[in-house]
Amino acid sequence: MSIVRLSDRVRRELSYLSYPAREWTVPRHRDGTRVLDVLIVGGGQAGLATAFGLRREQINNFRIVDRNPRGLEGPWRRFARMKELRTPKEVTGIDLGIPSLTPRAWYEAKFGREAWQRIDRFMPEIWRQYLDWCRDVLDLPVENDIEVTSIEPAGDVLLAHLRRGGRTERVHARKIVLATGIEGSGCWRVPKALVADLPPNRYAHTADEIDFGRLAGKRVGVLGIGASALDNAAEALEAGATRVDVCFRRADIPRVNPLIWTNFAGMLGHFADLTDLERWRFMRYILEKPPMPPPQDTFWRCRRFENFAWHANCAWQSIHDNGGIVAVETESGSFAFDFIIFATGFDTDLLARPELAQIVHQIALWRDRFTPPPGEESDLVARHPYLGTAFEFTAREPGTAPFLSRLHNFTFGAMPSLGLTGAAIPGLRYGIPRLVNGVMRDLFREDASTYYQELIAYAEPELHTVESEVGWIDGLAAAAISGARRLLDEFDKPLHAKTLQEENASQDVNDKSASILLEPARMGRAAAHSRPKRRGSKSPKQSGRPK
Repeated sequence: MSIVRLSDRVRRELSYLSYPAREWTVPRHRDGTRVLDVLIVGGGQAGLATAFGLRREQINNFRIVDRNPRGLEGPWRRFARMKELRTPKEVTGIDLGIPSLTPRAWYEAKFGREAWQRIDRFMPEIWRQYLDWCRDVLDLPVENDIEVTSIEPAGDVLLAHLRRGGRTERVHARKIVLATGIEGSGCWRVPKALVADLPPNRYAHTADEIDFGRLAGKRVGVLGIGASALDNAAEALEAGATRVDVCFRRADIPRVNPLIWTNFAGMLGHFADLTDLERWRFMRYILEKPPMPPPQDTFWRCRRFENFAWHANCAWQSIHDNGGIVAVETESGSFAFDFIIFATGFDTDLLARPELAQIVHQIALWRDRFTPPPGEESDLVARHPYLGTAFEFTAREPGTAPFLSRLHNFTFGAMPSLGLTGAAIPGLRYGIPRLVNGVMRDLFREDASTYYQELIAYAEPELHTVESEVGWIDGLAAAAISGARRLLDEFDKPLHAKTLQEENASQDVNDKSASILLEPARMGRAAAHSRPKRRGSKSPKQSGRPK
């Protein structure tokens, strides 16, 4: 099957699932413009899946905006430097249960069934191509190169300020979904104390754009031991770096990834239904206790180079730029590098989000709502937002900021509240229905009185008659025939008038023609009456027998 045929199949299958097709949200207007039902911030996999979910529920008055150019939404063509995704190839999510929309259906259509059997995971570029296809086949209108700079309450809706180039736009929306990825509840972390005296061209974070070609022949230091640390170390080695040293503070390389354990239906689908204490304990262990290890293939990717080394118990204490050489002091000794890559992850810190600056002081964090038992404290978990059942922000002081229920945080920061459903690929299958159902519920409940009035005013009959079926059909047929005759009569009036006019004109012509043809005969008769009689001639009355 080709991609074209698969795309046709997707559209056909969706047409089978289009009931009920009625668009049902109640229009609202501000400043002469219709208020959006939903503004989706982020056009990556989470934003696309959110839009698809809304459309399946006949919520079509939405916009999707992303600050990146088309094709660069999400990490896949920017800083996802792994050879393969960490997620198994069988994963589903954005398809929302439509078989022909799954990654496998697309891959087999594009590369063949045998090719599917040969792979274990998707390459990042191939995954990005799949997302691009989903965007096109579902006709999801992502608006690129648009950044949301701030969000604030505006009466009974939200007001978002958008910027594109040098132009700004004010957009009112009843709901806003933040689908802004891993760093969507904070920012990428670079130790400020370590880089205070370091020129910007001497270091980068793993999430930055890095020209690895410039690292050929250079000594590169990497701080961190997670997956991204070794992804970037491998890129530098493959680009021709003279040496790459990976340093980390722990005594050994981590081996176990607890997130893999979480990939089962109960955990993904119902983590949000646990008590606060239960959720706290799960997330404290997942986020703090065993650090995330690099995948085996990623480690081997580096290990094949003799100029690769890793150093345990090697926390960095200071960094100085010594005439173009970066001098690093660690617990285990000194290093000299030409370039440094920080694989230090991200900070969960809503204060770092510019779009939330005007309202962040009103948003509840876990520390505002929950006090853990002694010995189970976690500053990391406590910094996360305390969200409602549909990813909505809640107020730090209950009842003081009801507008926050209109703002949904579908990012990695949702983990302590709702589990791994807001940013990771495996969680989309469970997170999207929860998010969409919550948005749909709120929109409906908010306009319940309007729907009630529409119900009272509804007067379209379903029972049209109490006659027998035959009598009713005969009546319909008679009415139809009568109506058709009246319609024909109305249609024929101008035609009859024209026909009569043409007939009259034709009769005049015929009369003139006949007059011309008969004229010689009339003249002949007149001449005969005027000629004198010949002598000797007798009229019939004068002839007869002799006497």
